[in-house]
Amino acid sequence: MCCDDLVCARCAGPVAEGRCPSCRSARAALHHGSSGFQLSPQLLSLLLLLLTALALLAAHQVR
Repeated sequence: MCCDDLVCARCAGPVAEGRCPSCRSARAALHHGSSGFQLSPQLLSLLLLLLTALALLAAHQVR
């Protein structure tokens, strides 16, 4: 997501300009929050489901 299209509810200015503290914190969160690898809840759930399925399959083959 980009802050260019967002409008601040506090000052009604573009978030990209950073007119108020709310704009500046939102802009900082958007630009610095996406620097690393992040798992979405859906992706995390899918990975856990796959690991559980693999563990069950491996346990079934051992018997």
